[in-house]
Amino acid sequence: MVSSARIPFLLAGLGSLLTASSAPWPAWRGPNQDGTTSESQFPLHWSPTNHVRWRTELPGPGNSTPIVWNQTLFLTQALPKPSNRSILAFDRVTGRMLWQSGTAWEEAEDTHEDNPFCAASPVTDGERVIAYLGSAGVWAVDFDGTVLWRRDLGRQKHEWGYSSSPVIVGDQVIVYHGPGPSSRLVALEKRSGKITWQVDLPEPTPTERSDGFKGRTPGTVGTFGSPVVVNASGRQEVVLGFPESLRAYAPETGKELWRSSGLNPLVYTTPVPVTSPPMILAFGGFYGSAIAVRPGGSGDVTSTHRLWREERSKKNRIGSAVVKGGHAYFANMEGFFECLELGTGKQIWEERLNGPGAADGSWSSPTLAGDRIYMLNKSGDALVLRASPKFEILATNTVAEPLNASPAMSDGEIFIRTWNALWCISEKARLASNRQ
Repeated sequence: MVSSARIPFLLAGLGSLLTASSAPWPAWRGPNQDGTTSESQFPLHWSPTNHVRWRTELPGPGNSTPIVWNQTLFLTQALPKPSNRSILAFDRVTGRMLWQSGTAWEEAEDTHEDNPFCAASPVTDGERVIAYLGSAGVWAVDFDGTVLWRRDLGRQKHEWGYSSSPVIVGDQVIVYHGPGPSSRLVALEKRSGKITWQVDLPEPTPTERSDGFKGRTPGTVGTFGSPVVVNASGRQEVVLGFPESLRAYAPETGKELWRSSGLNPLVYTTPVPVTSPPMILAFGGFYGSAIAVRPGGSGDVTSTHRLWREERSKKNRIGSAVVKGGHAYFANMEGFFECLELGTGKQIWEERLNGPGAADGSWSSPTLAGDRIYMLNKSGDALVLRASPKFEILATNTVAEPLNASPAMSDGEIFIRTWNALWCISEKARLASNRQ
C-alpha cells in the first residue's frame, strides 16, 4: 500500500534567499562519500537558542542523516503509529515539511533498541530520491514525492537491523541488502528499479568469535557500513567492508575485483576513499582493527596491496573517519576521539571529548570543513576540533537532544537530525521554530 501526503509549499518567496547553485549534500557522507565538503565557512558556536535558523519536530526517532539538494532536505523516517516506512521532504529555508511518501508496514522485525528502522540515508542525483527501507524495499520518488518505482528485495533480518545507505554510480544505484541470511549486493537501474546484477554475500557464522564479542545469537556477525565508489587508475570500484574482509566489485557486472583480509566479524563503518596517496581506509567494529588497502588490485591482495593493519583496538568503532593532511580522525562509541598517521596506522593521539551532556559516547561520523572537524555525540553535543596532529578543541556546542546521526553541511548551514527534531544551524537570520 503506497501513500503520499503533501503539505503545500509555504512562504515560497523566501526561496530567493537561496540560489539554485547551493552546494549539495546528496548522499550519506556528502558529495565525496568521505565526510568532507569544499566549503569552509560554517558556524563555530551555537546553542539551542543561538544561531538556530529553525528547528522542526520529527514524528519519531531515527539515525539516518538528511541529504540536501538546492532548497530541499530529504530524510528517511520510520513512523510508529500507524507503522510506516517513509521518505520526508523539508523546505531548507523554513524547515517546514513539504511531503511524506512511503508505505504502511505492520510486519514484525528485529532491530537494536538504539537503531530505529529506516536507518539508511537516502541518495539523490538531482532528479530522483532513492532510499533503502530494509524489508520494505528500495523506493524512488521524484522531488514532489510521487513514487517512480519500488523494488522488493525480500526480508532483511538481523537482531540489530540495518543502516547501509545506497550509492549512485552512473545510471545505477548500488544497494547492500543486509546484514542477515539474505545479504547481497544489488545494482538497480536508477530510472526503472530493474535489477541489473546481484551478488549473494553469505556471512560467516563462527561459533567462537576471534574478538570475543557475544551477541544475542551465537557468532553475531554483519556489516552495517555503506558502499563507496573509488577510481583506481581509471577503473571504478565499489568497495564495502564485510565481516573479516574489505572487498571491491565492478559496478558494471558485480564481479569481485579484489579482497583483503584484516577486519573483524562486525563492521559498522563505511570505508573512506583517500586520493593521495591512493588507499581505502577501513575499520572493524567491536575490538575493531583498522586496515589501509591500495585499490586497483586483483584477487586476494592482502599481501600485495594492504599497506598496514592496526591490531584490534579496545574501542568500539561505529562512526567512520575523515582524512586531512596525512592523518585520519574518528570517534568511537566510548567517547574518545583518535588521530592516526595515514601512512603507517600509528596512533598520534587519543583524547576523550567531554561535552556538557551526560553521554559522551558517539555513533556519529565526523565531517570536515576546511581545517575544522565537526563531531557529534549521543547527548547532542557538537565538538569542533582542529584537523591537526596536535590535539586542539576549538568550540563545544549543544542542541541538548539525544542523537546518533551525523551532520550534513551545505551552503554555510549545518543540518542535525536528533531523535526529536531536525535542526538548521546557521549564522543567517533566524526564523521561528516549527513545532509540527
